[in-house]
Amino acid sequence: MSTREIEREQDYVAMLYRRVDELRERMTERLAGVLRETGGTRQALVERESAVARYAERVAKFDAAEKGLCFGRLDRRDERFYIGRIGVLDDQGEPLLIDWRAPAARPFYVATAAAPDGVRRRRHITTRNRRVVGLDDEVLDGDADGEQGLIGEAALLAAVNAGRTGRMRDIVETLQAEQDEIIRSGPHGVLVVQGGPGTGKTAVALHRAAYLLYTHRRLAERGVLVVGPNATFLRYIGQVLPGLGETSVLLSTVGGLFPGVTADRAEPPATAEIKGRAIMADVVAAAVRDRQAPPRGPVEIPYGDETLRIEEEDYRRAARAALNGPVPHNQARRIFVRRMLDLLTRQVAERLEALTLDDDGRPLDGGDGHDALSRADVRALLAAGYPQELLDADPVAEDDGRPLLDEDDLAQLRGELASAPGVRAALDELWPGLTPQRLLSDLFADPARLASAAPGLSDAERGLLRRAPGGGWTPADVPLLDEAAEWLGADDREARAQAASRARAAAERREQIAYAQGVLDITVGSRSSDLEEGEDPEILTAADLLGAEELAERQETVTHRTIAERAAADRTWAFGHVIVDEAQELSAMAWRLLMRRCPSRSMTIVGDVAQTGDAAGTSSWERVLRPHAGDRWRLARLTVNYRTPAEIMAAAADVLAALDPALEPPRSVRETGVPPWRLATTPGGLPRTLAEHAAREAARLEEGRLAVIVPESRLAELSAAVAAEVPGAAYGADPDLERPVVVLSVRQAKGLEFDSVLIADPAAILTDSPRGRNDLYVALTRATQRLGVLHPGPPPAELAGIPGR
Repeated sequence: MSTREIEREQDYVAMLYRRVDELRERMTERLAGVLRETGGTRQALVERESAVARYAERVAKFDAAEKGLCFGRLDRRDERFYIGRIGVLDDQGEPLLIDWRAPAARPFYVATAAAPDGVRRRRHITTRNRRVVGLDDEVLDGDADGEQGLIGEAALLAAVNAGRTGRMRDIVETLQAEQDEIIRSGPHGVLVVQGGPGTGKTAVALHRAAYLLYTHRRLAERGVLVVGPNATFLRYIGQVLPGLGETSVLLSTVGGLFPGVTADRAEPPATAEIKGRAIMADVVAAAVRDRQAPPRGPVEIPYGDETLRIEEEDYRRAARAALNGPVPHNQARRIFVRRMLDLLTRQVAERLEALTLDDDGRPLDGGDGHDALSRADVRALLAAGYPQELLDADPVAEDDGRPLLDEDDLAQLRGELASAPGVRAALDELWPGLTPQRLLSDLFADPARLASAAPGLSDAERGLLRRAPGGGWTPADVPLLDEAAEWLGADDREARAQAASRARAAAERREQIAYAQGVLDITVGSRSSDLEEGEDPEILTAADLLGAEELAERQETVTHRTIAERAAADRTWAFGHVIVDEAQELSAMAWRLLMRRCPSRSMTIVGDVAQTGDAAGTSSWERVLRPHAGDRWRLARLTVNYRTPAEIMAAAADVLAALDPALEPPRSVRETGVPPWRLATTPGGLPRTLAEHAAREAARLEEGRLAVIVPESRLAELSAAVAAEVPGAAYGADPDLERPVVVLSVRQAKGLEFDSVLIADPAAILTDSPRGRNDLYVALTRATQRLGVLHPGPPPAELAGIPGR
């Protein structure tokens, strides 16, 4: 492209940056002005908070667009559009730059020579910082043979061949037609994006989130949840959406979706697999039912010097009344406790009203204070079998129709029973107030509880679930905790805490009003005492213009929390849209949790069933989605591999065929001329050989990243060997992907990409997991340039086709 053309585009791009700088400065000034405002009514505070959020969001969008603001141009017959990360208007409202998500920008991604959609020329503009460094034109109005190739092939290949940075880049400049079609698909129902390695599934999902937030602004009110397989992956993709100017997004793992719980405890894969089964929903429900007044015969309850007795039929009747309707356990417990206290209060009242007999069995004073039996006493004695003639000898008090204990007495008695330690302990044993954490801790610690709640599991499976209380939670526990929370509802402690919080807020409010009133009183007093001679007494002061309540409101501060922050703290938050990456790894219980987070079923599910490595994962989208979405789901496929070179994909195809002959690998768009290789070594020599090759490969990397992918069972051993030879190599539970060299297990490497990959001990990868071939397929398809395999002894049959060294 001529220097003159580059200069012409540079002038336009420079104008766009000046305009963005101007708009950013304007929004920053408005934001600062709003932040300086104080006081006002509650409505004014809410409006100010909304304005702060609006201006801050616009400033963030301008900041995010700094890199690669403008990357394309469309020439039509009679008009020209520039395409970029955000839309930019001039002062008259005319477009200077079209947002990539706008309908007018779509031909940039889908127009071809066969179907130009009115486009004569498509220009890709490459910038570095604010300088135009390259142009690539495609002329679309000539003769076409009907074959659709890559859109912006030069820009695309430059992007995929560029060195990795340890962070995912957005792909707004190089989106392809099949990707764009998925991104712009409507938000309703569940969209499943099935695609092999390197097809851009993750990038498509994230750009779809940005597109939906742009075109369906109501989604921003509820936010978008993006679920990934692990924290390392979330950091890897973490800059994509902010770089596209979207902040109403929460990134989380399934294990991070229960507020207050950190799921970092390790457990055997076999245990996690059991916890992920759909039957565990029934186990949790049964565990809750087992805590609701279980049959145990009569219950004796100590109360003072007495022992109260509740028959089994009585407390079972109270339990049935408490469960009369779809009421969660802890709310039903309050009903149960009220009925039990009714029974106990009645029992104690009857004892108080009962007569005392002398040594001869004759009734003593019944409590009227005049040595006379009350009418109630007489009725009680007759009911007990005393003859009328015996009672006639005793004086009977006048009956005023009132019981011995009135309503106030009974209420006091009820309160004393409710606070009595023995009564509270007995009721808690019959029907405890439960948190999800307590329910699961008790369940996993008690073989009898497990046997009762999980009869469908074998003794060995229940044994795998057994563990002592404490020690934290695992990622597989979180869907069970969430399930338990649905059955339990808020416990009494939570309800009391909420009530206490409301009471504190009300008390603070009263104190603020009282303080404000004091300020106004001082103002009025000082005005009357300090009035200068000749000063107009009708001059208005603060006390004349507003009351204490309004003055207190003006001193309140509002802390703005983003949608993502509010959603992260609220287990019951319903998101506007949910995106799940590496979705094939999710268990049945994890799907139940996610469906509760999105009642509208507006979801984007991306994954590849050929890459399922988790024992609790799936090999069928139909199987996991139909129970929750019925027929409200649809399948879209990505078929082009932009990441993995054809040479590496050919080697991975052998593993895919061994996994399932019916599966077809995605079509690679490029060759590098560098075939993958393998090297045999000895079992004892593998650590040293691997470390040496890692150091050699790292030295070849002028830029980019090297991943050493090793079996889970040898992760600690081989990580230490590589780190000893390559100072600064990252490894561990949460490795830094921005380091030049990182050692990962297959599970950690899912969804990531690297310039070069070394795979160690593929035979162990195959045997470490029941889905070892899936894991090996994942490991083979992480590289964008070079791949090497080091194997102790003979190579696995699936890799025999890779040339040896």
